[in-house]
Amino acid sequence: MDPIYQHKSVLVTEVLQYLDPQPGGIYIDVTFGGGGHTRAILEQQKNCSVVALDWDKHALELNGEKLQQEYPDRVQLVWGNFAQLYTLLKKADIAAVNGILADFGTSQYQLKHGAGFSFSQDTPLDMRMSPAHQKVTAAELVNKASEEKLRQLFWQLGEEKYAKQIVNAIAAKRKDHYIGTTKELATIIEHAVPVRGKIHPATRVFQALRMYINHELENIQSFLSEAVRVLQPGGRLVVISFHSLEDRLVKQFFSQRALQGGFNLLTPRAVVASEDEILTNPSSRSARLRAIEKVA
Repeated sequence: MDPIYQHKSVLVTEVLQYLDPQPGGIYIDVTFGGGGHTRAILEQQKNCSVVALDWDKHALELNGEKLQQEYPDRVQLVWGNFAQLYTLLKKADIAAVNGILADFGTSQYQLKHGAGFSFSQDTPLDMRMSPAHQKVTAAELVNKASEEKLRQLFWQLGEEKYAKQIVNAIAAKRKDHYIGTTKELATIIEHAVPVRGKIHPATRVFQALRMYINHELENIQSFLSEAVRVLQPGGRLVVISFHSLEDRLVKQFFSQRALQGGFNLLTPRAVVASEDEILTNPSSRSARLRAIEKVA
């Protein structure tokens, strides 16, 4: 099967409902990935265009170019980090847009094929979503950061209650052995903490490392400010989060904007996947969608 169809986008029906693409509108999918949401927008509204943005150049090459061939006059590919949305759009000669979609979930393709993201296969402990944008790898962090920094990182970003035990095990191992692969790190964690049901004991640590290496929370904060800046009146911003810290940032930002005026909060509560979708696409279980509309 072609890689473009392997990743199953979440909450597609809900995205279309809240984004509400209009004839002649310009929309941005700032986390293009496998292209599922972009395709849905193009098919829903036959007379709109989509700017497909991603900082993973491989995703644009793999999935974007094919979609661009199908919709030659309606898809524009842009490589870059959504934290610099305003600058990227300015370079693309786009002043304002009618809607913006962001899906903060890591694509299954990247988890499977990207170096260091998955502990289910042994790869270099890298975790950079875009090596051109990040210089520090997860291996460098694990081997060189202070024990206190690692404990704080695993606790705050991974919400890992065994952070102290894990860091002690890492510190003991790295004294005489460079921890350079996912299997090495996962094995250290497995031996350091008790088995916890169906969740692999390394899950939260890997999540914390990925979020830190790629500056995910900082990028989200920058993106939200940039997004409302480039929306036209009547334009909508739709965001899908998978992590409680991400969702909290979005919730607080949207609430503040609605209180300040100029924006309508379209989702008083986070929108979640239906039971049917969860059955067919388990990764949608933790998805939370929020949306606002610019009125002035």
